[in-house]
Amino acid sequence: MNSNSLIKGIGLVVVSALCTSFGQLFWKIGVDKGLWLLILGFILYGCGALSLIVAFKFGKLSILHPIMCIGYIFALINGYFFLGEVISVKQLIGIGIIILGVIFIARGEDNE
Repeated sequence: MNSNSLIKGIGLVVVSALCTSFGQLFWKIGVDKGLWLLILGFILYGCGALSLIVAFKFGKLSILHPIMCIGYIFALINGYFFLGEVISVKQLIGIGIIILGVIFIARGEDNE
C-alpha cells in the first residue's frame, strides 16, 4: 500500500468514528426526545459502518481498525458539548494516551 492509500483509509476511518459517535449521541438523546432522533442515529451509525468498510480497501485491518478508538474522543467531546457532561483529568490523560496510540499505529506501516 502506498501512503496516499493509507491517508485515504485513515480519513475514512475518522469519518466513520465521527458518524458512529454522533449516531450514538442521537440514540442517547432520542431515547427521551423522540423516534426521529433514534432513526437519525441509526442512519449515522450505518454511514459510519459503510465508510469503515470502504476504508479497509485502502489499508491493513491491523492499522485502520484500531484508529476507530478515536471515536471515544469524539464521544467524550459530544458528551461535554451536547449533554453537559464533565471531563475529568483522568479522561484528559486517557485522550492523550489514545492520541499517542493512534499516531503510533497509523505510522506503524512506515517501517515495513
